[in-house]
Amino acid sequence: MKTLIIEDEYPAAERLEKMIHKADADIQIIGVLDSIAAAGNWFSVNPLPDLIFSDIQLSDGLSFHIFELFSVKAPIIFTTSYDEYAIKAFKVKSIDYLLKPIKQQELEDALAKFKEMQNVFSPSDYALRIESLLDNLHTSGKKYKNRFLVKQHDQLIPIAQEEIAYFLTANEMVCLIRKDGRQFLVDYTLEELDKLLDPQHFFRLNRQFIASLSSITRIHTYFNGKLKLELKPEASQEVLVSREKAQLFKDWMES
Repeated sequence: MKTLIIEDEYPAAERLEKMIHKADADIQIIGVLDSIAAAGNWFSVNPLPDLIFSDIQLSDGLSFHIFELFSVKAPIIFTTSYDEYAIKAFKVKSIDYLLKPIKQQELEDALAKFKEMQNVFSPSDYALRIESLLDNLHTSGKKYKNRFLVKQHDQLIPIAQEEIAYFLTANEMVCLIRKDGRQFLVDYTLEELDKLLDPQHFFRLNRQFIASLSSITRIHTYFNGKLKLELKPEASQEVLVSREKAQLFKDWMES
């Protein structure tokens, strides 16, 4: 059985590998991926594994984004340190999850459940269950931030999500750029914003930018497989999407 691990913490991934092999020595780990971008590239060129173990919270966002952008018809056992991601939905949709720190017996029970399901569900059944889970998470799971309260002199100004062009970090400060070109400092890091913003409307382009879909006016191919973007209002620095993240970005633009 070929298994893929998506986990951004090396010690956790290494521990999970050992536990899987202890549970079943015949399981082959065909890859360990540490980000949404890496997973996007992997699924673009590799056949699907028999089973996926996926952490929920990765360094560049929630792993759900992977399964929203790619047609992954493989069963998934989610792993998480948090119990806030609509856990009931996982059981209802018969997709298992393991709460960290993972216990050996719980892992073995999840593998046994998977093997039982293999005799009942086809790949298309798994795809429907994942799609249903994602729909459930959108409707009953985490609520995304739709407005920000920013300070200007002695005033507090509310800015709706629809007014935001992009967020930019510079000199350890994060700035909200409104569509009319006005700029405001916000008390969030880009990492925090990446979890707060609706991924249907915003994308983490690189370490400096999170942009709204409506702010992207032109996309240019760049050397080494990178993409160069033009934003509106015009950005004060070059906006590049790495080669590793380029395919994920293009899939997001088309979704």
